[in-house]
Amino acid sequence: MKPWINYQHLLYFRTIATEGSIARAADQLRLGPPTLSAQLKQFEDIIGVKLFERQHKKLTLTEAGRIALQYANDIFRAGDEMLEVLHDRLTPMRIHVQIAALDSVPKHLTLALAKAAYQLGDCTVTILEGKGDELIRELALHRIDLFIANYLPSTHEAGGLYSKSVAKVAVSFCGAPKYQSLRSGFPESLSKVPMILPTVHSKLRHDLEHYLKTAGITMDIVAETQDTSLQKLMGVDGIGIIPIPIIAVEDLIKAGSLISLGQLPGIFEEFFLVAAARKIENPISSQLMKSFRL
Repeated sequence: MKPWINYQHLLYFRTIATEGSIARAADQLRLGPPTLSAQLKQFEDIIGVKLFERQHKKLTLTEAGRIALQYANDIFRAGDEMLEVLHDRLTPMRIHVQIAALDSVPKHLTLALAKAAYQLGDCTVTILEGKGDELIRELALHRIDLFIANYLPSTHEAGGLYSKSVAKVAVSFCGAPKYQSLRSGFPESLSKVPMILPTVHSKLRHDLEHYLKTAGITMDIVAETQDTSLQKLMGVDGIGIIPIPIIAVEDLIKAGSLISLGQLPGIFEEFFLVAAARKIENPISSQLMKSFRL
């Protein structure tokens, strides 16, 4: 006889998975921890799979648990939308695509990816930002669908992940109009000029330092940041010159707020789209991994 899902059990499971512990979930559900633990055990017995593993007194979702959580989220989201649709307050459910990007990824690239998603189907796009290690962990747990980065995950992080290069963009040194004289004699003219560089964690930073030191150009680093939006603000304000993918500053150059001083030969920034292998694929994100390129 086919097992019958008790949706109260499904709610209990989802709450435990979201809260990360039976104690916190019990507080939210206003149940005793022993009662909730027994309900979870009953749910696992009914569906015939183990949903959690205990690691250092913490509950960690198994692969089956991660798949079940994805379904549970979709089921409860669909239930909420059903009530909204029945009361004429919302259009029927769209495919949900969750995209995460590092601060160092130009917003133009994130926008292009979102627009490509809309072209593939009726969908809602959620865009998140954060630290690389946190976003890779969320990707591996299937809490996000796609991750845009300017580096590939390290070997120990890459288990179950796959990636592709989606853009290789020329990097230009840009600055406020007051730095226009630096165009003459570039790149030697950059010596001892205030610079706003990416942080030392960036591959671009290492490439720039290697080139400038080899060329005998003395760097005057007045600020470091991975956030391209902040880099642009500081550049427009005249605090220093910024090395940045040219696509990220095209509008500011057209407006005259920044000028391009020049490009270093062989210096590019490459961007990657990363996804996690999963049994149940998001159709939009799956197609983006196959077809998207800037």
